[in-house]
Amino acid sequence: MSHVVHAVQHEVDHKMEHDEHGGHGGGQDDKSLNKKVALMIAVLALFLAFSETLGKSAQTAALNSQIEASNLWNFFQAKSIRRTSTIVVSEQGKLDAVAATNPQHKAAVEKQIDEWTKTAARYRSEPEAAGGKGEGTVELSRRAIEEQHHRDEFLAKYHHYEFASAAFQIGIVLASSTVITGIVVLAYLAGGLGIIGIAFMTLGLLAPHLLHLH
Repeated sequence: MSHVVHAVQHEVDHKMEHDEHGGHGGGQDDKSLNKKVALMIAVLALFLAFSETLGKSAQTAALNSQIEASNLWNFFQAKSIRRTSTIVVSEQGKLDAVAATNPQHKAAVEKQIDEWTKTAARYRSEPEAAGGKGEGTVELSRRAIEEQHHRDEFLAKYHHYEFASAAFQIGIVLASSTVITGIVVLAYLAGGLGIIGIAFMTLGLLAPHLLHLH
């Protein structure tokens, strides 16, 4: 939680302790209101802790997916370069085979061309590698795109949790201000912000792409 929220809560605790000992002379209704607001603050703080924890988790997952996608694209580029180089030497070998007059030399070149062709095909698609994930250019590009989708998913969740945390923090400040100032309408506003925060948390969990927040 932010330092502002901690400071306001500290002031509220001091105010309630002061009233409890009769320093303010508040009536029974004031004490009852303060207890209800204190309960609201506790609930908002609980949801704030959840939203901040979920937000940090989503942010870390998004960063991990971004790193993995970057690594996969680098691997894809390396495989693409190797495949292109293999195709080039294979085509050159075909020219050498056509020009070869010695049968044994021609047979050796054709055998090498066959090996190069198989290698180029393996660079393009190797579905059995990496425990079945695949390490050919086809599989690497697919995996990289999937990781980018995961990154976008986690980032969308993160932004929802950030909005939820902001709503809870402002709600805590407003609820705390009710105890200090006695303005009851602030408590209703705090409750409304709490509902908004819960709504953003729910969207972050279940439908992070429903609202475009970034």
